[in-house]
Amino acid sequence: MAEVEIGIGKSGRQAYGFDDIAIVPSRRTRDPEDVSIAWDIDAFRFELPLLGSAMDGVISPRSAIEIGKLGGLGVLNLEGLWTRYKDPEPILEEIATLDDATATKRMQELYAEPIKPELIGERIQQIKDAGVTAAASLTPPRTQSLYKHVLDAGVDIFVIQGTVVSAEHVSSRSEPLNLKKFIGDLDVPVIVGGCASFSTALHLMRTGAAGLLVGVGPGHACTTRGVLGVGVPMATAIADAAGARMRYLDESGGRYVHIIADGGMRTGGDIAKAVACGADAVMIGSPLAKAIEAPGRGYHWGMATFHPDLPRGTRVKTTTLGTLKEILVGPAPVNDGSMNLFGGLRTSMATTGYANLKEFQKAEVMIAPSLQTEGKSLQRSQGVGMGGR
Repeated sequence: MAEVEIGIGKSGRQAYGFDDIAIVPSRRTRDPEDVSIAWDIDAFRFELPLLGSAMDGVISPRSAIEIGKLGGLGVLNLEGLWTRYKDPEPILEEIATLDDATATKRMQELYAEPIKPELIGERIQQIKDAGVTAAASLTPPRTQSLYKHVLDAGVDIFVIQGTVVSAEHVSSRSEPLNLKKFIGDLDVPVIVGGCASFSTALHLMRTGAAGLLVGVGPGHACTTRGVLGVGVPMATAIADAAGARMRYLDESGGRYVHIIADGGMRTGGDIAKAVACGADAVMIGSPLAKAIEAPGRGYHWGMATFHPDLPRGTRVKTTTLGTLKEILVGPAPVNDGSMNLFGGLRTSMATTGYANLKEFQKAEVMIAPSLQTEGKSLQRSQGVGMGGR
């Protein structure tokens, strides 16, 4: 891709988000019932290519269980309220009542409560006892000290997640986590991220990770792009990671690493575009925070919202739309694509003629800056349908 001159001495590539692109129909169409949106990673199969974001306003043991029963995978944040408090319900209730001016400061105080290793085991076991796949996440700085508790609890899929995770962290103060050695010593599949570039994705694939979380800063509750000035629009980030996977498939002799688009998706159409750009699955937070079962009580906040020194997230208010089932697989009582997300994905694939996710990754896409506005003046003026986005 040609670079654009930003100024004398600095050039950069043009990058694209979901609203900048459109999926092009192919020469065939299909019945939605003939389309498979199932996803496999390691020995695990899911009927929905979905990971619920490891955020306290989104995933509790209860909502993780419900997502699992619906065919997806909820990822529990092991550095959140569920491992700091035996009963976090009063804390969640308080967070939902805070005013905007004091919310971050008070959340910093609430999250200062130490993580209790015994609660890690209890929460993971609660999910496993329900008969669904258990996934849980730690950040790289805490992985070394806590991972044995995670493995002893029988976690099925281990997620190492941060704002940006690299295979070559450099530190003059401590011994950094050696991802390649760490992953190589584990008997469970590991998903790592986030990343947003070709080179970082390729290096992370070389660590032996089963999957990569792709996305830096697109989430509705994330302020990383404003606080740090770091990020890549999602369509480009996913396509770059998919390009890295092609390189890695050649150099590894065919080892496939799954790409999971993480953040910035509001509708079934956004999820479809993520897959068309190369994703195998998506990680979503704010759409799930709108579910009746979500623990956030109408609020949603990111993993770094409560950082003690430099918060990189905010608590945002959401509108409760319906049950997790209605949001994920319908039926949808609204017409803006915010519910029955995976019905939207399935219908997009059927409309464009693709039978499964791997085929859909090869769909033609085009740059379409007028996609959201062309012919939609009445919707915009009335604030309905696509005009309410």
